[in-house]
Amino acid sequence: MKPLVRAITHVQVAIPAGSEDEARAFYGGLLGLNEIPKPSELAKRGGCWFELPEGTCGQLHLGVDPDFRPAKKAHVAFLVSDVAELAEKAQSQGHEVVRDTVDGTERVYICDSFGNRLEFMAEELS
Repeated sequence: MKPLVRAITHVQVAIPAGSEDEARAFYGGLLGLNEIPKPSELAKRGGCWFELPEGTCGQLHLGVDPDFRPAKKAHVAFLVSDVAELAEKAQSQGHEVVRDTVDGTERVYICDSFGNRLEFMAEELS
């Protein structure tokens, strides 16, 4: 049977109300993602959106959750060009970095400014 799902267009991570500037500092500043405008009707809800590099799922949406609780287990995993550089940059900005190479893949876990767990994996070189 042919799968009905063809692609992921975006992923959403919850953030607390009023924390968009802090989100921009982490996702735009630390990770270097480019913010994209939200449609005007959706912008009224708060949050912010970021464009992900070509060939990925497209967008990362940070949505305001009035009953926000950080995701400690569920997470987004990103491929990065330099895990060590990201880890060093994150630590210099006060973020805890947890290293893991359990399956031979270099990776780190870093929580965003709100406690959401994110995984960053080394991009495999061919």
